[in-house]
Amino acid sequence: MPSSQSRAVFVLGGARSGKSRFAESLISDTGLDRHYVATGRAWDDEMRERIAQHRNERGDLWTTHEEPLDLTARLAAIDGDGRAVLVDCLTLWVTNLMMAERNVAAEFAVLTEFLPKAKARLVLVSNEVGLGIVPENRMAREFRDHAGRLHQMIAATSAEVYFIAAGLPLKMKG
Repeated sequence: MPSSQSRAVFVLGGARSGKSRFAESLISDTGLDRHYVATGRAWDDEMRERIAQHRNERGDLWTTHEEPLDLTARLAAIDGDGRAVLVDCLTLWVTNLMMAERNVAAEFAVLTEFLPKAKARLVLVSNEVGLGIVPENRMAREFRDHAGRLHQMIAATSAEVYFIAAGLPLKMKG
């Protein structure tokens, strides 16, 4: 676990729980220069449409950065005072790392070491995947395990942690 605390905010919840909307409001309320780091990949037409719709909904006040793999490098490149950065979402990043056969533990360590050094206001969004049944196949179990470990690491270093259910935020830390 990281030893130092960051100013980051971690927003966790299930699919369609309202976590992204809540995270966007946290960024909008800062009045800072808004940056959105999207980790999702458009594997098919439906996903391309979703990405386009989300980008249109955010509007021109956001600068969007698409980064499926090298998340920490992208965050370091756009880091700076006067900026607020939303990362959506960490579980898609985990999927991308696994599919690219990257060293997941090493990537997690680099990210959690960066967070306390960041100058920008960071809000990180992720899907909670550990509340259901044990997945039936090895890859799904590995994904769940990786996501759970990452969530613990991010929560440990974050200044604030929220769990979102039915659009309602529950503040868990900070």
